[in-house]
Amino acid sequence: MDLISIKRKYRNKRNIIIGIFLIISSIIFMLFIREMFIDIKNEKIYWSYIEQIEQAKITEQKIAEQKEAERLAKLPQLTETGKNNMNNIYSSEYKRVFLTFDDGPSKTATLPILDILKKENVKATFFVLGSRVDLYPNIVKRQYDEGHFVASHGYSHVYSQLYSSPQSVLEEYNKTLTSIRNAVQAPEYNPHLFRFPGGYKGGKYAVVKEQAAQLLEQNGVLNIDWNALTADSAGAETTEQFIAELEKEVPKYNSVVVLMHDNATKKATADALPAIIQYFRDRGFVFENFYSIIK
Repeated sequence: MDLISIKRKYRNKRNIIIGIFLIISSIIFMLFIREMFIDIKNEKIYWSYIEQIEQAKITEQKIAEQKEAERLAKLPQLTETGKNNMNNIYSSEYKRVFLTFDDGPSKTATLPILDILKKENVKATFFVLGSRVDLYPNIVKRQYDEGHFVASHGYSHVYSQLYSSPQSVLEEYNKTLTSIRNAVQAPEYNPHLFRFPGGYKGGKYAVVKEQAAQLLEQNGVLNIDWNALTADSAGAETTEQFIAELEKEVPKYNSVVVLMHDNATKKATADALPAIIQYFRDRGFVFENFYSIIK
């Protein structure tokens, strides 16, 4: 074989080797590029996942903070502002009304009243009896959960027992407070608000009530009566009777505290409630409960 043929054969082998090398290099390069893009994609997925986790943590924290704020908002705090607000409860620069219900809870009256208040988007105040709270804790929990103010009306509603001494009044307040706390599942809850059965002023137990009011205030508890009636306690049965009774006092005030009852015999109160709400709306009143007083 001559020299030229040898050189040509060598050159062909070299070209084949170079070609194979280039092909292998191209494959390796493409595999590298592919892995690089996979890594980039995986990294994006990873950081997207991390971002989602962080966002979920932030959202969870915001939800927790919101729930805590809502929980704290339902825990009345008696401040000097609250005391001043209570002292001026019947004075207001705008028309406002506090719908209050005594002697409950009960299935026959409280439940339909709560349904109506929810439908009408009205918040009320319930002065509950501790003995009734123990019977129907779920109803009181609903009152609390739906933003109504739950205050104390004593435990027994037996005048001879309740008004046997000022200390007895305080004891019934505290006993009812324990019942309310258990019902609403909020051990810190304290309405700082009491309504004397039969009202604060006058009557057979006037002296005891006056002394009890002082004792209650020393223990961070205020008391409130009312300045308007619906006469449901006097036996009013029709909506017309309820409205007629309101008309006797409501026009005199910008700030109205209405006394009603939600014990088991007061179905008429629930029946008349939509008309009562409309009565106040037609006269430009804003509905409030005692969260706006004892904040």
